[in-house]
Amino acid sequence: MMQQLIMSMVSLIDNFMVAGLGDLSMASVNVVNQFTFIFIVIINTICQAGGIYIAQFNGANDSTGMKHAYRFKVLLSILMAVLAFSIFRAFTEPLIALLTMGNIDQEGIIIIGSHYFNLISWTFLPVAISYSIGSSFREIAKPGVPLIISGIATLINTFGNWVLIYGNLGAPRLEVTGAAYATIIARFIEAVLFIFFAIILKAPFYVNFRNLLFANMRLFKEILNKSAMIFASEMSWASSETVMIAMYNRRGGAEVIAGMAAGWTICHIVFFIFGGIWVTTTVLVGGTLGAGKLDEARRRAQWLRSGSVVACIILALFGAVVAYFLIPIVFVNLSPVARATCLGLVLVILAYLPFWGYLNSQFAISRAGGDTAMGMYADLTVNTILFTPGAIILSYFTNFGPVLMFTILKLTDFIKIIICRHFIRKERWVKNLT
Repeated sequence: MMQQLIMSMVSLIDNFMVAGLGDLSMASVNVVNQFTFIFIVIINTICQAGGIYIAQFNGANDSTGMKHAYRFKVLLSILMAVLAFSIFRAFTEPLIALLTMGNIDQEGIIIIGSHYFNLISWTFLPVAISYSIGSSFREIAKPGVPLIISGIATLINTFGNWVLIYGNLGAPRLEVTGAAYATIIARFIEAVLFIFFAIILKAPFYVNFRNLLFANMRLFKEILNKSAMIFASEMSWASSETVMIAMYNRRGGAEVIAGMAAGWTICHIVFFIFGGIWVTTTVLVGGTLGAGKLDEARRRAQWLRSGSVVACIILALFGAVVAYFLIPIVFVNLSPVARATCLGLVLVILAYLPFWGYLNSQFAISRAGGDTAMGMYADLTVNTILFTPGAIILSYFTNFGPVLMFTILKLTDFIKIIICRHFIRKERWVKNLT
């Protein structure tokens, strides 16, 4: 949770520095970040699937099994990084245009965003490596390593932004280009540090690059089957969110995109709670299942569901107070419309936070036991039948602002909670996969 909080804070600092360049630069960078978000979702999906097995093999004290699960993570993540790099580089302008259809500042956003996109795509490979190793450390209950490394990378990125965006310490003023260079440098250093620490600490899951291809194909296929369902679930969610963003980006100009992006940046600070829910559940429930203690896993799962709601209520109340005073200070260079949009979005998201905490705990419990079908059914049905069509209808047939559109569309998450509750009670997740 501390690691995710640090990463969210640096994202806030990044956006604060880019926001100093105005609504157009802020909008351009955050349109591109929506595509990098989709890439991160894919990498997270791969790491979650492999992580189910690493946590359970760790509970069973099976280092060979952990190594094979780690091979799955790294090989598939690198493959996805190369594929994403190729696609995004080939279709940069059309992709940005697709997400800004109907926006009055589309032309300016495409010009700035395309240059930023071409640079930031170089981070895909180091991100794939860092996520594979970092998530594995957390799954064996050693979160201190990724916390330290992320802290170092965050400091490098922040310092790089300060120097390169505004031309401090005699450096050239590169503005948005400087933000991209700072991120590239930080990501490559982060990947090198993860490899170094994995070797020095003799991590039980780690396999050097020369031996990556010696995979257990039976286990590889089994994890791939699990990841296919997680992938369907996560991509359904990510694509529906992207459609929603494209729909509300049609409202007005750069100030709408900048305001909504600023709101999400603020909210990502409190979203560290979701990382805590996922990793804690993977370790405490998954590890217990792997050790064959099924009744203990049931008790822990019940506590995690309740604890997630309580923690999110406390965090939401605290976040609302902080956001009210923080937004005018952090985003002082944005237009008044952008700041008002930002505050409105933050308050709505915080109102939903306890319900999302409960939903995330349900997903995490299910996947800890290898039941990846639950999330797929919940996401595919709700996102395909209700959320995505709803976003299109609200955009084309109403004059609702972006915050009101978001508020209405997210009511569909209550249906997901009901579906997941049904599957959790069936206890298909109560399974020792080792």
